[in-house]
Parts: sequence; C-alpha cells; structure tokens
Amino acid sequence: MSLPTPFAQAFKGQRVLITGGLGFIGSNLARTLVKLGAQVTILDSLIPEYGGNRRNVHGLEKKLSINLSDVRDRHSLPEFLRGQHFLFNLAGQTSHMDSMSDPETDLEINCRAQLTLLEACRKHNPKLRVVFASTRQIYGRPDYLPVDEKHPLRPVDVNGINKLAGEEYHLLYSQVHGVPSTVLRLTNTIGPRMRVKDARQTFVGIWIRQILGGQPIEVWGGAQRRDFTYVDDAVEAFLLAATHPDAVGGVFNLGGVGQVSLRELAETLVEVAGEGSYRVRSFPADRRKIDIGDYYSDCRLIESTLGWKPRTTIKQALTKTLAYYRKELPNYL
Repeated sequence: MSLPTPFAQAFKGQRVLITGGLGFIGSNLARTLVKLGAQVTILDSLIPEYGGNRRNVHGLEKKLSINLSDVRDRHSLPEFLRGQHFLFNLAGQTSHMDSMSDPETDLEINCRAQLTLLEACRKHNPKLRVVFASTRQIYGRPDYLPVDEKHPLRPVDVNGINKLAGEEYHLLYSQVHGVPSTVLRLTNTIGPRMRVKDARQTFVGIWIRQILGGQPIEVWGGAQRRDFTYVDDAVEAFLLAATHPDAVGGVFNLGGVGQVSLRELAETLVEVAGEGSYRVRSFPADRRKIDIGDYYSDCRLIESTLGWKPRTTIKQALTKTLAYYRKELPNYL
C-alpha cells in the first residue's frame, strides 16, 4: 500500500491506540501505521464472535503493543488513553443477526461502551483525535440511491440503532466537550484478514471460504445491489479523517465501488477465482425482515472535503483477497 508522504509526517513517532485492533480493519490499519513510524497500541477483547485474530498482526508482534482488554471495562480505559495522540475506535459487535438475538450485548458494546470511552477521553485526554467506525446500516432501507449523508436515518435492526447512538455520542463530545472526533460510515469493506469463518462480519468472507473449499457460493436473493470498499482504501480514509483539519465533527460515507447485484458479484468472484460456482437461494425469512434492499453510497462529500476516493476496483479487491486466503485460509477457520 503506497501512501502520501504527509501521512508519514503526521504519524511518525505519534502514539496511536486502536480499539478492535486485532480485527479486520483495525489490524490492516495497525500494519500501515507501523510502517509510517507510529507507536501503535492495540486494544482487543479477542472474544471469538467479534473477529479478532492474532494472525492478523503476524510478524509485527515486536513492533506494536497488544493489550487484551474489553472496551466495556471502564476501569482500564484511562490507562490506555493517557498520552495517546490518536484513537481509531473500531471495537464493536458487527453481526446484525446477533444484535437481534442478543440485543443487550449489542447495547453494551456498541452504545454504552462508546459513552464510557468518550467520558474517559474527556476526563483524561480531551485533545485526543478520534475516528469512529460507523456503518451504512444506520440509514435503513434507502429512499433514494446513491445514499448521501443527508439521507434519513432509520435503522432496521438493533445493531443499527446502537451504532447510531455511538456515532451521535462521538459527534456530541466533539461539539460540546471539544474531543475532536470524526465518523466514517462504512459499507461492505472487504480484503485480507476479514472474517471468513461465518457471515458475522461480511457475506463476502463466507463466499471466499466456500469457493476455496470447493463448495458452491450461496447467494440469497441475488438482485440486491451493493457497493464495496477495499480495505487499503478504507485505511487511507481513516488516516485522512484523523489528520485533515476539516474532518473534525464530520460524518462521511465510504463505499462507492462496485454497485453490482449479489448475483453479479458471485459471477465476478467465480471468474476471478478461475473455479467454483454459485447457486441462488430464497432469502431466509429471518434475514428478510432486516434486509435493506439495494444500497450504494454517495461518496462525494468525503472526496470534496478530504480528497478521498476509492482506488481499487471490485475485481482487483477480489483478486487480492483470494490470493491472501489461498495461503492463509487455515489460520482463519
């Protein structure tokens, strides 16, 4: 991943805390920050359901600090936050279905813990630059496409409601308490180190596992249109959000690549892999209730404000992801 020189100037020697740093996006972010010369500390609970995996930082163990702790532990947070210059807040429960079957846990992680974290920032490190990973799920079923940041917010599941609350806490603490925060609304981020053992993080992960395991890809519905973000592009957006002066107090969509139906995505994955097949199934009734239908993002605001736009096509993203898991799949099952 090639990054502009200003990032090296911004992060070299700086202390950076990443919550959820052993997870998919957090670990890719950590790897880039280490290359930029930052002093990286990872905070992760390593609870199996939430995506953390030590393999994600393989080879970097001596170049960063790993702390096994939970963002719900209010007593340990001040110690981790003191002296940090940047906080990339990616800790969260990402499964929409889990949020419906276990809403209390989702509330604790995606809502209450966010307030606790921000209170610790306010009391112990109020000038800490914060970037929060939110989700397109908070928009619910789109009224129009592409979806911009002015679209009404109508989450269709507990996860979306709690992520919206966490997002609002970050914006409030930025506006009222001066804790400089930025919100990024992510959509279907894919790439190396994403969760593939199940669909808790992204359905593309389980598709990768199926195709490499010689099984047909299962496509539910198939007509729904989606867009995607390759993880390296997402990492660049996080770095921009943490360093650009116009990002403070802002909310920005990511995404914008692909805009394909799930059936078309499956066809592309089979083409890129040079093997495999797919089959279309009826959408399961329990998932249909919280499905948002077609969704793809309008990313013009982040482009005009921060200068970010995705660089990686969907074919390139799938090619790079498949290459990684052809070697690494056993470490992610």
